[in-house]
Amino acid sequence: MSLNARLEPVLFLFAGLFGLAGVALAALAAHGGGEAYLAASASAMSLAHAPALLALALGTGKIKTAGLAGLLMIIGNLLFAGDLVTLRFTGGSLFPYAAPTGGWAMMLGWVAVSVSAFWRVRA
Repeated sequence: MSLNARLEPVLFLFAGLFGLAGVALAALAAHGGGEAYLAASASAMSLAHAPALLALALGTGKIKTAGLAGLLMIIGNLLFAGDLVTLRFTGGSLFPYAAPTGGWAMMLGWVAVSVSAFWRVRA
C-alpha cells in the first residue's frame, strides 16, 4: 500500500478538523476580545489548508506527492495555529519558534504540491 493510500483517511480527517477549527477560531476572533488577531490568523491558516487537504485526499491517486504535501501541511498548521491559540490563551508559546516552524512546514507542503507537476502518477 502506498504512502498516499495510507494517508488518504488522515487527509480527510484533518480537512474536516481544520475546517471546524477555522470557523470556531473566526468566531473567537469576532467575539472573544483580547488579542483577536491571533485567533484570526489561526483561523485563516486553518480555513486555507482545510480545502487544500480535501483536494489532496481526493487526488491521492493522481498526485504523487499528495501524502507528503498533506502531512507537511497538517504538521505546519498544527504548529502555527496551535502556537497562536496557545499564545492567545496562556500568553506563552508551545515552544520557541513553533509558529515559524509551522509556517515553513506549510510552505514546504505547497512546494511538494508544485513538485507534483513534474513527478506524475502514470496511468
